[in-house]
Amino acid sequence: MSKRNSTALVPAGGPGAIMALPAVGNLDAYISAVHRLPMLSAEREVDLARRHRDLQDLDAARELVMSHLRLVVSVARQYLGYGLPHGDLIQEGNIGLMKAVKRFDPERGVRLVSFALHWIKAEIHEYILKNWRMVKVATTKAQRKLFFNLRSHKNGAHTLTPAEVDAIARELNVREKDVVEMETRLGGQDLALDGRVEDGEESYAPAAWLAAPHSEPTQVLEAREYDRLQSDGIGRALEALDARSRRIVEARWLRDDSDGGTMTLHQLADEFGVSAERIRQIEAKALQKMKGALAAYV
Repeated sequence: MSKRNSTALVPAGGPGAIMALPAVGNLDAYISAVHRLPMLSAEREVDLARRHRDLQDLDAARELVMSHLRLVVSVARQYLGYGLPHGDLIQEGNIGLMKAVKRFDPERGVRLVSFALHWIKAEIHEYILKNWRMVKVATTKAQRKLFFNLRSHKNGAHTLTPAEVDAIARELNVREKDVVEMETRLGGQDLALDGRVEDGEESYAPAAWLAAPHSEPTQVLEAREYDRLQSDGIGRALEALDARSRRIVEARWLRDDSDGGTMTLHQLADEFGVSAERIRQIEAKALQKMKGALAAYV
């Protein structure tokens, strides 16, 4: 198993525990081993479930899990068409099985195999949606339904005809355009952005068509407009101010470190012989006037 160690599901022994799985080194050996584990009678299953529910008996839970591992293998095999490792699908299904055992109520008169099926599939579905290709293809409830049912509704690898699209949309209760979109996305191929190096030369790859970070047309236009605003717009707005207002705005907003940095309201108040509050009022009025002048450049 590639993600979690399968020995996490092996009973450690104790009263009522079934035989533990032998040490297995590959998936085929694991599958063979779980198919040799004994199945439970209805009476034994109810007894174990009650012990787990009432006494938190982990040995009882372990026996319930172990006896149903073959079910997980069978369900996971149904999802091999998505190109994900069989071992990983089994791992996720085992997690769903353990969740089912934890929530199973033997008094409802339902066998664990029926109850666990939902949890096993739910966990596998979640794993597939997170890991099938680099881009998640199913986000809404309708898209998830299509994702897991469209393949079984298609007869062959041909593109769906309008009549088939309509029939599938009606059966699954989704929109026709959702069927068409999901078929397109499922039929796409994964491509590497970077080319492979063969014979010392890198092959031409999709990355070659990617735009340079600063050459996208809208970014270029925005940069030009910003430069025009900086040069022409602010210059013209300052020319519209009286000398004192212009001095205050330049000292407060347009000085850099080489000029000694921006000046405070109190420094300008000392320079003009007025209060700091008066400087603030002049500044606010000047900025408002400049804002009106700059409207033509925005």
